[in-house]
Amino acid sequence: MSGRPTAEVRLGGLTREGHEQVERRTIGATALSVGAVGLGCMPMNWAYSASRQRGDESLRTVHRALDLGASLLDTADMYGPFTNELLLGRVLRERRADAFVSTKVGLLVGDQHVVANGRPGYVRRACDASLRRLQTDVIDLYQLHRADPEVPVEETWGAMAELVRAGKVRALGLCAVGARSSRRPGARLHDQTVRQLERVQQVFPVSAVQAELSVWSPEALRSLLPWCEARGVGFLAAMPLGNGFLTGTLTPGQGFEPQDLRARHPRFTAEMMAANQPIVAGLRRIAARHGERVTPAQVALAWVLTRGRHVVPVPGSKRERWVTENAGAAELELTGEDLAEMAALPPARGSWD
Repeated sequence: MSGRPTAEVRLGGLTREGHEQVERRTIGATALSVGAVGLGCMPMNWAYSASRQRGDESLRTVHRALDLGASLLDTADMYGPFTNELLLGRVLRERRADAFVSTKVGLLVGDQHVVANGRPGYVRRACDASLRRLQTDVIDLYQLHRADPEVPVEETWGAMAELVRAGKVRALGLCAVGARSSRRPGARLHDQTVRQLERVQQVFPVSAVQAELSVWSPEALRSLLPWCEARGVGFLAAMPLGNGFLTGTLTPGQGFEPQDLRARHPRFTAEMMAANQPIVAGLRRIAARHGERVTPAQVALAWVLTRGRHVVPVPGSKRERWVTENAGAAELELTGEDLAEMAALPPARGSWD
């Protein structure tokens, strides 16, 4: 991994000096510019170990990401709920010009459940509420978290398009339907998402699609990623580190806190974590060839970055150390030998299906 000289970089009209910056990538037909590696903010307030969520540390982490040029901050109103957007707002009121803000709408959190709401009136109110929490007057990318089965997706998307015309949102994105959603026998994982994309694209252009993509979850390569590439649509790779598994820092049988989504994920049972260790071992071997400071996580992220210039991995993190490590993956150049070895890794065992 070669060093990159520190330089003056202009972001959104604001000049910052003294920081190394990750490469820039553009997503969508409107050429939205973001750092090649983004920051998933969900773990700071939602879905992972609650005992390790610390507001001050999370704030430092967001600042560090922006210092490094990892400008895409990915959040959602349901994370917390609401507290993740509030946290980001504390940073954005100082550094809005450094950041590319992506948030989501369409899911409501109850005591024991999550429900979709795609009614146009709700979408408009939710956007205004997100703008207040984020302390900004515009959202760079507004994503539909899930389509409401009770509302035609075109109606929801049309309401979101109105927000663009009103100047409250710059571009629209769609999150892929989850792996546990019902599918017709023989259907591929992302068939339903592609059908939704075809429908909403007739209403207003899709600038980005967010879906899981990693070494151990490559399903998006089959149909969803080609759909995006053919239409100039950006792809935000969610969970590019396999919910932390591909970092090599998790131990089989270590257990997870009850609120942690991995406590209920079939790939994170002690048996499956042990069975999938050859994947991590392969990443370690490749990292070792690039130097003792290169990590399995950086190899996993570098693999995602090779999937196309329109692809931006969005690893979740709540610590400065991991954000710095993740940003460094943009400088790691994998060889043909590396990529061939990664292609030969065994498929992950254990899934939702």
